[in-house]
Amino acid sequence: MTSPSTALFTDRYELTMLQAALATGDAHRRCVFEAFARRLPSGRRYGVVAGTGRFLQALADFRFTSAEIDFLAEQAIVDAQTRDFLADYRFTGDIWGYAEGECYFPGSPVLVVESTFAEAVVLETLVLSILNHDSAVASAASRMTAAAGSRPCVEMGSRRTHEESAVAAARAAYIAGFSATSNLESARRHRLPAVGTSAHAFTLLHDDEGDAFASQVASLGPSTTLLVDTYDIATGVERAVRAAGPGLGAVRLDSGDLLSGAADVRTQLDELGATETQIVVTSDLDEYAIAALQSAPVDSYGVGTRVVTGSGAPTAEMVYKLVSRQNADGALVPVAKASTDKRSVGGRKYALRRRNSTGVAQEELVGIDRRPEDDGDDRELMVPLVRSGSVVSATDADTARERHAASRAELPTRALRLSQGDPAIETTFLDP
Repeated sequence: MTSPSTALFTDRYELTMLQAALATGDAHRRCVFEAFARRLPSGRRYGVVAGTGRFLQALADFRFTSAEIDFLAEQAIVDAQTRDFLADYRFTGDIWGYAEGECYFPGSPVLVVESTFAEAVVLETLVLSILNHDSAVASAASRMTAAAGSRPCVEMGSRRTHEESAVAAARAAYIAGFSATSNLESARRHRLPAVGTSAHAFTLLHDDEGDAFASQVASLGPSTTLLVDTYDIATGVERAVRAAGPGLGAVRLDSGDLLSGAADVRTQLDELGATETQIVVTSDLDEYAIAALQSAPVDSYGVGTRVVTGSGAPTAEMVYKLVSRQNADGALVPVAKASTDKRSVGGRKYALRRRNSTGVAQEELVGIDRRPEDDGDDRELMVPLVRSGSVVSATDADTARERHAASRAELPTRALRLSQGDPAIETTFLDP
């Protein structure tokens, strides 16, 4: 089955710039574009690159079929010369970047696109719409899984965002360490573990709470999770154990004071002989609420709204800028925006993570038109993603998940603090 085109997931000005550049011949100049974030959201110590795999898959479908070309003609968006160019559009350049799941910092060259102006400029919106959303979710999710420690976090925010954003958010959260999702489309599309049992509506359907529990256990088995806070929590716990026996898998708390509530439920479960029954807590959790529950007898967390909306930072604020272009002599020369508050650094970037002898990250070194020198303990950050138009990097969530776990593990401990503070390591640009 043919995938739908992603070519119009873009802004009009990408194509009008292309039209003007085609008319002068400048469209075919070799160029380097770069995606980066000038800053992290307030108080964040690091960001997480996510969405790279989705972008690479979308790039393969960035084709202007007759349907897209007809639309551009009907709306008189671009002229015939530009439509002819777009009808044959194929990205043939190279793309480098941080591996998906990698931690990044202000100025990190997250994605570097090397091609002609014509081929690269039209990708701006596609790059940014995917990376900004997914990186924001993954960055928030990483803070949550760090706060949770060994306790699993489950993503369950589908009902709090756009339906396609929900699919992407579940993938991004999984990359950052979430154990599973409630979203079945993301589970199908990205091969993620899916979980879920029942909501309060199921309990309210029945004349008696005990009947609801008995029905669920009969259908799903005693290892299921029973939601015990529809009415009175203590009564709900008693009925849950009566329905499933002491081998009940878990109970879920979705309201009230979760800290004291979890302690009371743990005591009650143990007294009822359900010593192995786990406690799952939900209810508008974020990284701060999870951290506050560290001393509570909680076994796992269900996180919804806050993770799929970036926990207060719904975008990673990445930008896509032209940093080098071919001059009249055929050489690439650095170019940069010079305005004070939105300044960029010209030149093709190469990045290295400087680490000490024990493997702890100390500094982000970014070379301009040259690679930083490895002192023996460092790690190259830029990996090939696309060569001559062909994807050469993994696009699956599991590979990105492994990369994130390794990347976060090498950060200094201050990176995991939830208090206000500067990025965990500094970014240093080296002179050409």
